[in-house]
Amino acid sequence: MTLTSKPLAALVLFILLGGIFFSSLMGWFQTESTKIAATFTEGEFAGQANPADIRGSYTLGDVEKNFGVPAAVVAQAFGVSDPNPAAYAVKNLETLYENSPVEIGTDSVRMFVAFYTGLPMDLTAGTFLPDSALPLLSDRNLSSERLAYLETHTVALEGAPAASEAPAPETVSTEAETDRALKGKTTFGEVLSWGVSPVTVEQILGQPLPAPSVTVKDFCVEKGLSFETIKPLLQAEIDKAAP
Repeated sequence: MTLTSKPLAALVLFILLGGIFFSSLMGWFQTESTKIAATFTEGEFAGQANPADIRGSYTLGDVEKNFGVPAAVVAQAFGVSDPNPAAYAVKNLETLYENSPVEIGTDSVRMFVAFYTGLPMDLTAGTFLPDSALPLLSDRNLSSERLAYLETHTVALEGAPAASEAPAPETVSTEAETDRALKGKTTFGEVLSWGVSPVTVEQILGQPLPAPSVTVKDFCVEKGLSFETIKPLLQAEIDKAAP
């Protein structure tokens, strides 16, 4: 039997569409790429997704699917104003922060996700976060080691995008640095820089140490603590540590 051009074209189209339908039905055909992060193979976190496997080609939506960190949260941490943060590619941060004095990119996202979720991460590479990420980590129960790391690996970027809901970092006055007096705008970072150990601060608060950028007064208000009670206790430790 000889097929004319029209029946032949119809047959080819039928086979093509039928193949796509059957492949979709079987789960073989996908119009979008599926990115699945490698998992830890041993230890306490075995079987959980490893932040170190986040790639520049990941979108913030991929990050959310793999690690449970909302795309909107990651976007806020890095000052991403895209109306559809789930579609924003991690690699685009390198362009967003191209004028940064330190590199803010894929490694920064890996670090933020690890800190946000409590998953392990190698910090020997010297990865930095923008200060807009700190408020989002303030209640994540970070270890003393990670809090200390953030003190030296957070950068305030002049002119860089800032998360809309993130409070602007406060400027430490020369007077405050000189008299070492704990005031309403004093941050935990300042308290630590004055020689008070993280362990001592946690003992006074009765809670894990928040991010260095959080002020003592704001933390007390948020946690229902009395600033007037906490203030003299911390001040006493500050005075003890005075050179």
